[in-house]
Amino acid sequence: MKYKNFLIRLFDLILVLGLLAGYQAVIYSRDKEATIAELKSQVNQLQGEKEDILEAAKNSGKLGTDGASAGQAGTYKDGTYTGSSQGFGGEIKVKVTVSGKKISAIDIIEASGEDEAYLSMAKDIVKTILDKQTTEVDTISGATYSSTGIKNAVGQALEGADLILGGVSSFGLDWFCDEILPVLPEDVPLLTVTKGMVDLDDGTLVPYPHIFEQRQPEGKHINFNAIGGPCTSYELADHDDSHVAFCGKDMETLKFIKSLLTTDYYHISLSTDVVGVECAVAMKNAYALGVSLAVGLAEKRDGEIGAVHYNSQAALFGQGVKEMIHLLELIHGGPENIIHGAGDLYVTVFGGRTRKIGTLLGRGLTFDQAMEELQGVTLESIVIATRTARAVRKLAERGVVSLDDFPLLMHVDAIINEGAEVDIPWEKFTTVVE
Repeated sequence: MKYKNFLIRLFDLILVLGLLAGYQAVIYSRDKEATIAELKSQVNQLQGEKEDILEAAKNSGKLGTDGASAGQAGTYKDGTYTGSSQGFGGEIKVKVTVSGKKISAIDIIEASGEDEAYLSMAKDIVKTILDKQTTEVDTISGATYSSTGIKNAVGQALEGADLILGGVSSFGLDWFCDEILPVLPEDVPLLTVTKGMVDLDDGTLVPYPHIFEQRQPEGKHINFNAIGGPCTSYELADHDDSHVAFCGKDMETLKFIKSLLTTDYYHISLSTDVVGVECAVAMKNAYALGVSLAVGLAEKRDGEIGAVHYNSQAALFGQGVKEMIHLLELIHGGPENIIHGAGDLYVTVFGGRTRKIGTLLGRGLTFDQAMEELQGVTLESIVIATRTARAVRKLAERGVVSLDDFPLLMHVDAIINEGAEVDIPWEKFTTVVE
């Protein structure tokens, strides 16, 4: 029952989020038509931010093709449930109907204190929930509105929850730590889908779950867990067999989370090696960009968009895995976790924004030109490549490693941050046995 209530509260949270955001415009507008136009603009902006977050989370295996949660969509228990939360003008109540293990209807049964102008927009959000078959709680992380009302809505939605799912891009890390961690309950485990690392001054690479733990309010002890591994959303939506890893400090908690989310096609391994799992899957973003350079080079050489040469991609893939293994050793991550990083690298090279920018760079565009063509979308690969290369340079300065051990990473970093042209350093990949 607790889990059912959690789902309903999440539905309600989406509605409240939209209402709170919209009423910021309603208050200051007297013309109704202008108000509606401005509200639509805000909703579109929120939708764009949501899509960026969902794209960053796709390879985690937690989200389905259209943002659907892999562990929730199509697994709800039939019945009728109600939930409520405080809107701008008073209490909002919703009724959710589940039929055939899917959400069949969401009705707003009480919203007498709300303005009709934005309530109409809220009904569009309901339609989106029905279409996508997901509560999309991760959209909270993409919102720019950090008002007290939103914080209270988050806290209210999470009452009685069995599990909290969190997902922000690397660009939303500070926002998540400052605005969300303080309102999360300690007695409910958190499973984060965000993959990333922060480099410290001494060259140490720290995975996001450890950053969250360090930045939670003093005296608070949230149970942080994370997910990693190869899993493309559209194939998961087709029930293609997928294998991911859940990691955290407590094995019993991990077993509990697995019991909530596992299916006959969504296979889950468990590990207490948070550094190994999370750093392995984070590094793949940087190396996926490097492998994708070969795609663009093939297109440039053949003068044909879509030209493919697998030899060059395979060679860069192998070099990338080699460097990832070395990095795992440096940060004391278990070598067995390379399976998650290498697998995730494989699926990332086949699609997504990282492949797009790598391909554009390989065709001969500068980094700035490539980013302009991609219309300024956020790219986790850029963040990870920059941070990892920066950490390796610091370690090299300390004499811990040699930059020659990471030729592909260094070349990707030079392209991104120094404006270097694509010129794969093939001669540096050679393994010499004396």
